Amino acid sequence: MTTLEEDAETKKQIEKEKRVLDETKRLTEVFKKIPLQSKKAVKSLISNAAFMTVTLEDLQDEINKVGTISRYQNGANQWGTKKSPEIEVYNSLIKNHSSIIKQLSDLLPAEVSLKKEDDGFNSFVSLKND
Repeated sequence: MTTLEEDAETKKQIEKEKRVLDETKRLTEVFKKIPLQSKKAVKSLISNAAFMTVTLEDLQDEINKVGTISRYQNGANQWGTKKSPEIEVYNSLIKNHSSIIKQLSDLLPAEVSLKKEDDGFNSFVSLKND
């Protein structure tokens, strides 16, 4: 690898670490109401969820570039297609990510929910019906 390639790779890695840190902060804020006795276990789950979120975003970008199918060659005249390696990794990672988010959500007190903030649409519709 040349120095330019190494510099680009290092820059890319630093950027990913920053994105993971930003996502960790965001998730920590989202799940801040988890009871104190669960906080140590939650820290690891949040860290893993943040890494998975960023990695899933990167995989989505790569899948959009290269597609979902990859071609392969077995021997001189034997060609075929299969799911791309990115799809395989994405499918596995999304299941694990969903599982971690569910675990975190289950630790929230009952009165706290992860529903979207009211965007005013339902209020608007109810006013139109009156």
